[in-house]
Amino acid sequence: MQPPEVSSSSHAQEPQRRILKDVFGFDDFRPGQADAINTLLAGRHVLTVMPTGAGKSLCYQVPALVLGGLTIVVSPLVALMQDQVAALRLAGVAADTINSSIERDANVAAWRRVAAGETRLLYLAPERLMTERMLDALSRLDIRLIAIDEAHCISQWGPAFRPEYADLSRLRGIFPNVPIIALTATADETTRSDIAARLFDGGVETLVLGFDRPNIKLAIEARQDGKRQLLAFVKRHAGRSGIVYCLSRKKTEETAQFLEKNGIRALPYHAGMSKEARDANQNSFMTESGVVMVATIAFGMGIDKPDVAYVFHTDMPGSLEAYYQEIGRAGRDGQPAEAHMLFGLGDIRMRRMFIDDEESSPEHKRRAHGRLNTLIGYCETAQCRRQILLTYFGESATPCGNCDNCLSQAPRADGTAQAQLIFSAIAETGERFGPSHIVDVLLGHETQKIVDRGHDRIASFGSGKAQKKDLWQSLIRQLVANGFLTLDIGGHGGVSIAELGHALRRGEGRFEYRVDPPRIGRGTARLAQEMGVEVRDTALLATLKAVRLGLAKERQVPAYVIFSDRTLMDMAERAPRDLDAFAEVNGVGAAKLRDFGRTFLDAIAAHRGASLSAE
Repeated sequence: MQPPEVSSSSHAQEPQRRILKDVFGFDDFRPGQADAINTLLAGRHVLTVMPTGAGKSLCYQVPALVLGGLTIVVSPLVALMQDQVAALRLAGVAADTINSSIERDANVAAWRRVAAGETRLLYLAPERLMTERMLDALSRLDIRLIAIDEAHCISQWGPAFRPEYADLSRLRGIFPNVPIIALTATADETTRSDIAARLFDGGVETLVLGFDRPNIKLAIEARQDGKRQLLAFVKRHAGRSGIVYCLSRKKTEETAQFLEKNGIRALPYHAGMSKEARDANQNSFMTESGVVMVATIAFGMGIDKPDVAYVFHTDMPGSLEAYYQEIGRAGRDGQPAEAHMLFGLGDIRMRRMFIDDEESSPEHKRRAHGRLNTLIGYCETAQCRRQILLTYFGESATPCGNCDNCLSQAPRADGTAQAQLIFSAIAETGERFGPSHIVDVLLGHETQKIVDRGHDRIASFGSGKAQKKDLWQSLIRQLVANGFLTLDIGGHGGVSIAELGHALRRGEGRFEYRVDPPRIGRGTARLAQEMGVEVRDTALLATLKAVRLGLAKERQVPAYVIFSDRTLMDMAERAPRDLDAFAEVNGVGAAKLRDFGRTFLDAIAAHRGASLSAE
């Protein structure tokens, strides 16, 4: 989208436009920036939701210079604050940060500049800002504006809630005459409403810029051989810069080494590295061409490299918000770019385990599982991915023609009849219950919850026995993703029938579902088992059985309780090298992955070492 032309000389002489040109070197504002700035200059609060790369920082940096005095900027990451301050100083703007990573003398010097009125923008982490000492000191200064970056962190409904952000709700009362801008790139309608209520008590103007990034091709591929698939993809973009996201630090290191061995300039980035190493790798990525950054989610916030040709996810992110934010780092120059994700059953297991092991309330875990289900539905769908992504953020769209499902039709089947059974079960139970309960009703499971509520006596009870549980779960996720059902993430997690679903119930239209959602992982070994093919490495299978027996004796349980023979056969066939791969083994759930994964991996590694020595 081209920025609007300046229509008059007086318009061009507005102070905000002079600053935009003189300080930052831009001829005109990007879409949405001028609206946010004008709202602040009029003294009103604003919540700004802009996609990654849309230029959110200027929405408070320009009015900060127009208003004079001091602007407080709240930011969650020390590295991001320091980068912003460095960039502003290079533009000739007096900016400072006070944070724990800086020597005390430097912090003291920064505060003296602030107290003397020399500093225009002061960057602080929320926990430092909200101390009584800091608030008392700031209350005596000429504060003209407060900006809260990454504002979705304040929402209890969002996937990235941070407790230290919650205290920011006091700012409106402490500085009643100071306009506040809250900024975020990823907030669905529920999260936006919660931010508005917590920070502004509803008294805020909300500006939502379009979420569509049409130049980014969206694709999801079933994981078969992850390293081979990654290498083939990266080689297609030889000489281009890209970001490869991995779930763990270990996988980040291994993946970077793998790409390097195959002639790809690749650098790791994760929180376990020293700051010096991270900074060096980030600097290489930002300044050199053709560098691939292999990273955990620790990398990316505040990174503005326009020519990133692709973002590749070796593992599924935690939510659609995280996915959207991460793929938004590609194609900021407007040129064609790609967002490619590998997806396997192990991803779901791993993400479930992360949520269950998190130290958080049951309510927060329920919401996290709900958001994960929405992302899984996005991965499984046969419909246009961009339509689903934009609908999730409250926008409508036609099929994009630039995603894998639009470009090559996925295998589909008519699921209208199954959808009608799901709708009936939801309606008959009062549109208050979550997907798991609805699936239990369809399968005729007499759970205590079903019996207590009399749902074993409704017409839908047992109506779906002809299909397996996995299919019903996938159908519900795809119905949610395609807008036929609504998942109440902000309430109690119930599914209800959306207007599109009511139309389908009336016989208007049809529902097509993806026959083979790309989540099965490597299926060769499993298929071989079912056909009676013997495991090739019988010695490894014997080793695994011995390990299973030892664990069973320790726990005084039968051996099959640890793992079935079928699971050990699949394990021997795959010979996984890490927990990610172990999670792909048929019969490995989250708890067993946690409790037994390392033990079996060690046994497999020892067997592999012994085999190599014998050769």
